[in-house]
Amino acid sequence: MPRLVISTVGTSLLTNQIDREYENGYYSRLRDTANCSYEEIRKYHEDITDIIQTLKERAEEKLSGDIDDIREASAELNGIYGLYEDQISQSEQDIHWLIASDTAQDKITAEILQSFLSTNGLNISIYTPQGFSTSSNEAFTQGIDELLNWFEDTIPGYQDSDYEVCFNLVGGFKAIQGFINTIGMFYANKIIYIFEGSSSELITIPRLPIKIDTEVIKPVEFALMAQGAWIDLKQLKKVPETLLYIIGDKALLSNWGRLIWNRSKVNFLLQSLLTLEYIKYEGSFVQDFKNIKDKKECLKLQETIVKVAYLLNKFDGDISYLKGDGGVQLETYKNTDIEHFRVTLSLRVSCKFVSGYLCLRYYGTHDHVERSEKIKGR
Repeated sequence: MPRLVISTVGTSLLTNQIDREYENGYYSRLRDTANCSYEEIRKYHEDITDIIQTLKERAEEKLSGDIDDIREASAELNGIYGLYEDQISQSEQDIHWLIASDTAQDKITAEILQSFLSTNGLNISIYTPQGFSTSSNEAFTQGIDELLNWFEDTIPGYQDSDYEVCFNLVGGFKAIQGFINTIGMFYANKIIYIFEGSSSELITIPRLPIKIDTEVIKPVEFALMAQGAWIDLKQLKKVPETLLYIIGDKALLSNWGRLIWNRSKVNFLLQSLLTLEYIKYEGSFVQDFKNIKDKKECLKLQETIVKVAYLLNKFDGDISYLKGDGGVQLETYKNTDIEHFRVTLSLRVSCKFVSGYLCLRYYGTHDHVERSEKIKGR
């Protein structure tokens, strides 16, 4: 069975190259600038650039050694080599991702690892949530939110293709590891750790049989919050506060709320069309919805409609904001009063704004929608 291996990345590959007897100041400088971006280091910490370059060169030299040297050099590599029992050539069918924070040190570390592993035949990429660091609660929370969305967009497709999902948490920052460990219980088939040392035994934690209490989920409100809508707490009675990010009398989904929604939304969004403010469904549209066979397509349509409803609510029913949104891209068919918006590059929804409601008429390919509306293709 092929694997999808997701590894969290820390900076051990750099810090392991410090000569603590003579270069102890290197460690303290790297620690103090751990959350700095490339731009911040270039602007405020020029000495760090030289330190990182020195350690980068040492790391690359260490990675040219034998397997013990390689495993000692990097926690992430220790985990990957442990997973394959030192035979990383066995990974030909596998897909690897490195999860790095949006910091200079972590991105450089990830780039060294990617270069080394790709040279050794691994199919490996890097994912970095924008602004992701532990510099502040806001930066961390936003990064985790973006990471959760990436997991949801990426992992289910591999699971549908019968990949085993493995989270390698041997490396990485402790704060990030704590979250990813919990997230892994929902997404991964197994999570791996390893004790310190190149020959240490791999520790494997299988996925626990976690059951989500879907009774606390309010599908319309959760779907809207997932799009960025602030919902009145009066509409969220009995929803645990751990699932909400609350300011005043309104709330968004917390990291855990987004995780729970991502893992359970298929149970709600495949059943029937949501009842949303500013949205009406014509019988022809309902029939097109019922004709959808692919669950991913169905989810994408529902989430796009929720986004449209959110934007209409946010701007008091002004459809001009739908025209300016890069994802929805509402347009009017030439020489008609019929609009259409984008679901994907090839799929559209035709609609008409009537008496304060956006009435959805047809859904499908360009040809299907235009033919149904009896509009000549443009």
